[in-house]
Amino acid sequence: MTKTFIKMHGLGNDFVIFDGRAQKFQIPLERIRELADRRTGIGFDQMVIIDSARSSETDAFMRIYNADGSEVGACGNATRCVAKLLIKELKKPAVIMETKAAILKAEMAGNNVSVDMGKAHLGWKEIPLSCEESTLSLPVSTEGLKNPVAVNVGNPHAVFFVKNVDNIELEAVGPEIEHNLLFPERINVEVAEVISPSKIRMRVWERGTGITPACGTGACATAVAGVRRGLTERKVTIILDGGTLDIEWRESDGHILMTGDATEVYRGEVEVLGV
Repeated sequence: MTKTFIKMHGLGNDFVIFDGRAQKFQIPLERIRELADRRTGIGFDQMVIIDSARSSETDAFMRIYNADGSEVGACGNATRCVAKLLIKELKKPAVIMETKAAILKAEMAGNNVSVDMGKAHLGWKEIPLSCEESTLSLPVSTEGLKNPVAVNVGNPHAVFFVKNVDNIELEAVGPEIEHNLLFPERINVEVAEVISPSKIRMRVWERGTGITPACGTGACATAVAGVRRGLTERKVTIILDGGTLDIEWRESDGHILMTGDATEVYRGEVEVLGV
């Protein structure tokens, strides 16, 4: 089966997007891995399939897969990319998308896209953890890192605050923490350096993918973690390897607003069932 795809990225965090609304389909796990390969496939951090809406209150359903084929509940950067496509296609000022984890509303903000990511989940069972621990300071440590804040924003995150993010060998410590037994569904790993109460420098190791230039849910989790630790304000700019995201953790309703770019790269066709 040959399917048309759209290649997009948000701050360098890149995706291949398929439209499954006219004909719903599945891509085998091994084929996802093949397509994700940057030498022999298309190359991407995550793959998204847009399905038809499952209720009259939403515009579409998003299925999201990491490069290793594992399915996840959310992806902030991919949500902005899909939202931009749908807003243009449907000629609507805002769209509502459903994922495995949440229902998300998005709208254009100038040339950028703003997404209401919903509420942060902070309980140990919501992360989830394998046993009861304070999510404000987990008993997890490795070289240069200790006591992260755990936050779930559709995906689980462990945020470590450090003096200098560039001094952390993320490619070494990332997989170690991702597979820590405290995290039964594995974990995304952020290292964060507070520059000022309104600005944070962040790098990320994404579970099932590895180091990426940006992570939308990771930026949201980092903003929440900064407020919980008393280090930052509720409105912050997160500086990632691929660019910046503006994050606000609203005090009024606990929702997280994420604003940033979404860029189309090219379109093409590929065999989705293998060759």
